[in-house]
Amino acid sequence: MTAYLGGSAFQTICDNPITAYRQLVQQYAKDLNGKPVDPKVASKEAKAIFYAHPLAASLSGVGPRLVGVGFKRIPKFGILLGISFFMGDASDVGFVAATGASILSAPFINPIRMIEKQQRAFFKQTGAVKPILEIVREAAAKNFAPLFRGTIPLMGHSFASAILGLVGQPKLQKYIQSELGSKTNLGRSATGLVASAVVSPLYVVVTNPLSRLEVIMQTNSIAGKPITVVQAIKEMAQDMTQFGLAGVFRGQGIGIAKAVVSLTLFHEGRMWMMDQFKAYNIRNGYYTEP
Repeated sequence: MTAYLGGSAFQTICDNPITAYRQLVQQYAKDLNGKPVDPKVASKEAKAIFYAHPLAASLSGVGPRLVGVGFKRIPKFGILLGISFFMGDASDVGFVAATGASILSAPFINPIRMIEKQQRAFFKQTGAVKPILEIVREAAAKNFAPLFRGTIPLMGHSFASAILGLVGQPKLQKYIQSELGSKTNLGRSATGLVASAVVSPLYVVVTNPLSRLEVIMQTNSIAGKPITVVQAIKEMAQDMTQFGLAGVFRGQGIGIAKAVVSLTLFHEGRMWMMDQFKAYNIRNGYYTEP
């Protein structure tokens, strides 16, 4: 568990600028008057925010995300590893464990994701990150119900992430390492990068529309009327009607880059920590290799 959390913290800090940029690309699908915007224009507006406020934009949301490493990841990884353990498969995370973790952990994860997105949501209007306490106060005025906006698409997103990221990538890496490792000089880090590059396009194709639904539902004003899943889907359908598939898959390219970076950083951080714990246990006589 500690290795999973350490890998998550390492990934979170390193990939936050990419995460922030992707949200802005998807969020700026509409202008301030609510009218659809061409994907190329939205991308230029997101870049303009980063040019004007590089540090603030890059670090936006990193605080909630780091808190979320514990608040989000402990339930998710705990459920994931717990189901695997009770199924007698603790060493290899499987489909059933990933499904259970994605559904049961969503209520813990969603408030953090909502706060993270709200921090960046009004950059265009204010040029600054929205304070966390202000977000929490606004949510408290509505009995914290706004913090659970976007939970349904999050379940789908979390499921795809668990299946492809936590289950698929390690298995693929083992296969690539056995095939390429015997024929080339590629080590664990290189084969991990190759595995992430193979998994990432499929992961992003599956999750990008779900991520877009989350952005639509979580970046409107907390004080305003919430956007339902059906309304968010209709907005995406309208986007597709006007701009084709480019309207649905806004942020696809940066999403693939983010997925490669994130998956690689997470698994490298996780495996490094696992190696350190194993070496410590061997040194102190707590574990003997078979």
